[in-house]
Amino acid sequence: MRVWFLSAGLALMCMAQNAAAGTVLIVGDSISAAFGLDTRQGWVALLEKRLKEQGFNDQVVNASVSGDTSAGGQARLPALLAEHKPQVVILELGGNDGLRGQPPQQLQQNLASMIDSAQAGGAKVLLLGMQLPPNYGVRYTQAFAQVYGQLASDKKVALVPFFLDGIGGHPELMQADGLHPAAAAQGKLLENVWPTLKPLL
Repeated sequence: MRVWFLSAGLALMCMAQNAAAGTVLIVGDSISAAFGLDTRQGWVALLEKRLKEQGFNDQVVNASVSGDTSAGGQARLPALLAEHKPQVVILELGGNDGLRGQPPQQLQQNLASMIDSAQAGGAKVLLLGMQLPPNYGVRYTQAFAQVYGQLASDKKVALVPFFLDGIGGHPELMQADGLHPAAAAQGKLLENVWPTLKPLL
């Protein structure tokens, strides 16, 4: 009888762990796709390791595509939501919109649509904010940066105000192109995300 109770208890524990397991879907661009690096060095791979170390059973699906824009992410998201049914969606998009000089209003509309879609599917959303170099002009860079804070406020979603905080402007943490974080910066990217992501898991 004691063995039966022990076996039943272990089975219930396993069922509870499986029920608690969820999916974290990351929809981003080259920064989350670990452009120029071995993907095992990227911040997403480090996140997977962190989750296991801290006892989380969540699966990470990295649907990031180098060069992607918010429009591209918006187009891809419905199929990703249908396939993976995530509990958390991390949106890391907008940098390429800004580098191409696309209107901040369009960026805001695209991200808002993505947030709405994710929330309609029952997912929590984490928005990773981006900023542009000052050479794009004060008016444009300010309007661009404000998109993320405004969306977080309007849609009631979690926000990392600047994903590259502590990395941008530090040549030793950037690749030779000056746009993509180097391997040495990937741990910092994770640390920028983790305190805001953890409560959503």
